[in-house]
Amino acid sequence: MPVLKESNNKLTPLEIRKGLGLSQERLSSLLGVSSKTVNRWETDNRLPKDAAILKNLARLKEIRDLGLMVYTPEGLKEFLSTPLPIFNRRCALDLLQLGDYEPVLGALASDLEGTGF
Repeated sequence: MPVLKESNNKLTPLEIRKGLGLSQERLSSLLGVSSKTVNRWETDNRLPKDAAILKNLARLKEIRDLGLMVYTPEGLKEFLSTPLPIFNRRCALDLLQLGDYEPVLGALASDLEGTGF
């Protein structure tokens, strides 16, 4: 398993989770792993081995990075947890739970460009 160094450009599960305002349990649910696995990644400062999980972690990092360009940390947490018309009255976390990352990224990009709701 690759060992990580602290960097804004690298995937660090702890930074991604904290940037999204998620618990280990919620991140584990989004990625389809146990909370013990997330804890181990964070404690050992390592990445997942599974390519699909790593890809989804990268998407969550992209959401975190874009979200923090648009919102304060508290605002991003609110965006992720508030049901919105653009998501058919679901919240962004509901879509992420289903593996549907693109609408969330699209909404954040629209907000960044000033064309969002």
